[in-house]
Amino acid sequence: MHQRKLASPSLRICSMTWKQKTALFLGSQALSLFGTALVQYALMWHVTLATKSGWLMTIYILCGFVPAFLVSPFAGVWADRMDRKRLIILSDGSIAVVTLLLALALRSGQNVLWLIMITAGVRAIGQAIQQPAVGALLPQFVPADQLARVNGIQSTVQSATFFGAPMLAGFLMSVWPLEYVFLLDVVTAAVAISLLAAFLKIPPHEKAGVPQSVSYFADMRLGFDYIRAHRFLVPYFSFVAVLLVLVAPAAFLTPLQVVRTFGSDVWRLTAIEMAFSVGMMTGGAIMAWWGGFTNRIHTMVLSSAIMAVCTSLLGLMPNFWAYLVPMGIFGVALPLYNAGATVLLQEHVEPDYLGRVFSIFTMLQTAMMPLGMLVFGPMSEYVRIETLLIVTGIAMGAQLLWVMNDRTLIAAGVPVVRPAEAEATTE
Repeated sequence: MHQRKLASPSLRICSMTWKQKTALFLGSQALSLFGTALVQYALMWHVTLATKSGWLMTIYILCGFVPAFLVSPFAGVWADRMDRKRLIILSDGSIAVVTLLLALALRSGQNVLWLIMITAGVRAIGQAIQQPAVGALLPQFVPADQLARVNGIQSTVQSATFFGAPMLAGFLMSVWPLEYVFLLDVVTAAVAISLLAAFLKIPPHEKAGVPQSVSYFADMRLGFDYIRAHRFLVPYFSFVAVLLVLVAPAAFLTPLQVVRTFGSDVWRLTAIEMAFSVGMMTGGAIMAWWGGFTNRIHTMVLSSAIMAVCTSLLGLMPNFWAYLVPMGIFGVALPLYNAGATVLLQEHVEPDYLGRVFSIFTMLQTAMMPLGMLVFGPMSEYVRIETLLIVTGIAMGAQLLWVMNDRTLIAAGVPVVRPAEAEATTE
C-alpha cells in the first residue's frame, strides 16, 4: 500500500497564493503599526498636554520628520538593492529597540523632553527606511490589476489600527506610567517580525543581492534623473508638495486647537482620533470595494476637494461634537488620496526604480508638512488656529483648479498595467 506523502510546512508556505501572502503581510504590518500608533499618540499627547505650546509642537514635529527626510534617499537605494522583506524586518526591529531604550530611560526617572524629541527622530529614521520597502514589495506578489484594491484594504486595516490605538493609548496613559505604553510597541513588533520571517516567503527582486557597479550617491542620482525624464512626475510631485504644506495645520495643529478651544481632557484628544480613524476605515472600505476612478488623478482630486472643505469646516465648528463631523469626513477622504497616489506610482514606475521613486516620494511627504509647520506652528501663537484652517482649506481648493487644467497630470492618471515581478495567480 502506498502511503500518501504529507506536504511539509515549508512547502505549504512556499505554495501560498498571492491572496494568502497579502493577508499575512497586511496582518503583520497592522500589528506592528498598532504598537507604533500607541507610542505615536502617547508621545504627541504628552508633549501637547505638558506644554500647550505651538513652538514645542513644531520642534517635536521637526524632530520626527527632519531625520526621516535626510535618510529617505538612502532608503530608496536600499529598497532597490536589498531584499525588501529583510529591510522591513530590520527597520521594524530597530524601532522596537529604540522604543525599549526610551522606556528603560523613563523607568529610571529620566522623564525629560529632549529625550522624547531624540527618540521621535530615531523612530522616524526607521519608518523612513521601512515605507519605501513596503511600497515596493507589494507589486512583487500582488497582480497589477489588484493593486488599487489591495492598497484600499491596506488603508482599511491601517485605519482600524488607528481607531483602536488612540482609545487604548488614552486609557493606558490614565492608568499606566508612560514607559509601560512603550513596551507594548516592543511586543507587537516582535510578533510582527516573527510572522514575516517565519511564514512570508517572497523571493528577492531581481536586483537584490546583485553586485552594483555604481555608488550609493550615483544610484540616488539615477532616481532623480528618472523623475526628471518622465514628464508627469515633476508636476505630480509639485501637486503633492503644495497639498502637504497646506494640510499641515489640519494634520498637526488640531490637537492643540482642541486643547485651547474645547478643553484639555485626554478623552477629547482620543475622540478626534477615533472620529478620524472611523472615517479612514470607511474610506478604506470604499476604496477596497470601488477601486477609485480609472484615472488615478481624478481620485486624488476628489479626495483633495473633500479634505479642503473639511479643513475649512474644522475652523468653523461651534462646539466639540459638531467638530467631530468634518474630522471624520476628512478621514474618509484620506485613503482615497493615499491609494490613488500610491497606485499611480506602482503602475507607472519601472520595478528597478520603484524603491528610489518611493523614497523620494516619502522624502517629499516628510519634508513638506514640517515646512508647513515652520510657518503655521509659530503663527498659531499669534493667529487663531481656526483662522489658519479656514485659509488653508480655501487655498487647497484653489490648487485643485490648477491640477484639473494640467493635461500632463490628467494623462498620467490613466493606468499602465505592469506584470508583478513574482508569479501571481488570480485565485
